[in-house]
Amino acid sequence: MRVNFRLTIDELKLYINPVQLIGEKNTMPGETTYTKARATFAALCDEVSSGRDVVIIRRRGAEDVALISASELRSIRETAHLLRSPRNAERLLKALMRARHGRGKSRTISQLRKELKIDTTE
Repeated sequence: MRVNFRLTIDELKLYINPVQLIGEKNTMPGETTYTKARATFAALCDEVSSGRDVVIIRRRGAEDVALISASELRSIRETAHLLRSPRNAERLLKALMRARHGRGKSRTISQLRKELKIDTTE
């Protein structure tokens, strides 16, 4: 069974560039040279980890690399894993559409635990 649904242009943009910060005006990664990155590496790492930013490091004669926080990378990898299966991706996107249109069902954590029979007293 195939379910057809349509995404708006703004919703499609979320999936064109997987490393976007929703609600941020400037989602372009910062850039620097290898030499400057090496000279200011500690500050660059702090900037990347605190602001969830991505910094592209340009290298002369070699492929550019990206500096990204470990938590952001884990998040991206988890998202890619969840969207790998077309069936799961479709299910998640449908849930997103329901939530955005106010058709979702709100539940508290305790309600979810009870519904899923997850015991918290271990």
